[in-house]
Amino acid sequence: MNSERYSRQIQLKEFGINSQSKLSVSKVVVVGAGGLGVPILTYLNAMGIGTLGMIDHDVVGISNLHRQVSYDEADMGRSKITVLVKKLKAQNSETELIAYDAFLTKENALELLAGYDLIIDASDNFPTRYLVNDACVILGKPFIYGALHSFEGQVSVFNYKNGPTYRCLFPNMPKANEVPNCDENGVLGVLPGIIGNLQALEAVKVLTGVGEVLSGTLLLFDGLAQNFRKIKFKKVPENGTIHKLQESYAFACRQNASINADEFQFLVPSKDLQLLDVRTRVEFDNFPLENALHIPINELEKRQNELDFEKPIYVICQSGVRSQKAIQLLLQQQPKATFINVSGGIDQMNRYAFK
Repeated sequence: MNSERYSRQIQLKEFGINSQSKLSVSKVVVVGAGGLGVPILTYLNAMGIGTLGMIDHDVVGISNLHRQVSYDEADMGRSKITVLVKKLKAQNSETELIAYDAFLTKENALELLAGYDLIIDASDNFPTRYLVNDACVILGKPFIYGALHSFEGQVSVFNYKNGPTYRCLFPNMPKANEVPNCDENGVLGVLPGIIGNLQALEAVKVLTGVGEVLSGTLLLFDGLAQNFRKIKFKKVPENGTIHKLQESYAFACRQNASINADEFQFLVPSKDLQLLDVRTRVEFDNFPLENALHIPINELEKRQNELDFEKPIYVICQSGVRSQKAIQLLLQQQPKATFINVSGGIDQMNRYAFK
């Protein structure tokens, strides 16, 4: 450990060399390398965490760039994990970086998370959060939660020293079409940096014992009012007794076939291809796809009879996020159907126009 490198935080009397030493031997894994994951990984790497793991299986798209500030235009279409590892190595060569270019699933979660002291959830969907929570309860690991919506964010710490879990605050997982996402509702570019750094701060506190950890407390941030408030919640004892991963997120975590948006362009506009476009009406009108069946994701449940589930269904949206959620939703009703996600979506199809 290079003490001079970290001298500005070591000289804090509440922190000191002992806390820095604890960071240097700590192992942290971050689930997600997007808006939240980028600031978390960047600052923990800079501050001297010994081992940083990162789990993500997405590629850089044009719509990522306004908030995922470790990526630039030259990175579009490349694996986020590959790009981020290179930049983190350049930032701090002392850190051991472990990259998992994969989705976190029911099948791999326990294995991937077991070797770490702390798990940080930087995902953008409910199924992954419930999976992370349940895996952490089984493994006896604390995890740090962060979430975004428009101009607002949330942070908390779960399963810390036998404290409340994510299910104590949010007992039941909503359906894919019941929750907003940043593709449809947007997110202000600076907000992930604020929330991600608050998560990184909680990580430092958990690992070093410095300060008061947000266990049993949900921190709410309103960016428009520049206002913070806290909500207390209690542990529900039965939520700490999970012994195996459940089936409630099985469909959500199923790895379906996918096709790169660049490759997909060679398939359209074939009339034989069944293409489901789940973008909003405005998005579709701005960039319509020939021969696509347009059903916005919020209408999908009541209009799914318009699809032929005997044939493969390609699903596309603006960036590849909603299309995955649409597949999750449809699999709950049609578990034997074949879905192919167009990864990267319309953004990746258009990316060359920005070079």
